[in-house]
Amino acid sequence: MLCGIIFFQSCYATPDVLPGWPFQDKFLHAGVYGLLGILWVRAFNTRPAWRGRRWGLVLIGVTLATLYGLSDEWHQSFVPARTSDWADLLADFVGSVAGCTLFAHFLRRKGDEAGL
Repeated sequence: MLCGIIFFQSCYATPDVLPGWPFQDKFLHAGVYGLLGILWVRAFNTRPAWRGRRWGLVLIGVTLATLYGLSDEWHQSFVPARTSDWADLLADFVGSVAGCTLFAHFLRRKGDEAGL
């Protein structure tokens, strides 16, 4: 669902509805792709082969979220009034690393509490 929302939003020019602040778009990219990475980690953690493999989950979450960010930047290069930006892709990567790592820490804490 989140991938669909990202794709739909990147089909149109970004509206300037909020007061701007420095690097606002980079923080938004990091937040959205952090959430996307968390969703990938959560999804893969339901599979028995991946369950409990925290660093493998982080790696797969970061990789898939960043690849989707790359495909989104490529997609934006074809959309009028949009541009492809490597700094946005970097923000996507940084956000996915932060989100996946924080969620893996949460999984570890949850596992410690369950006696795992």
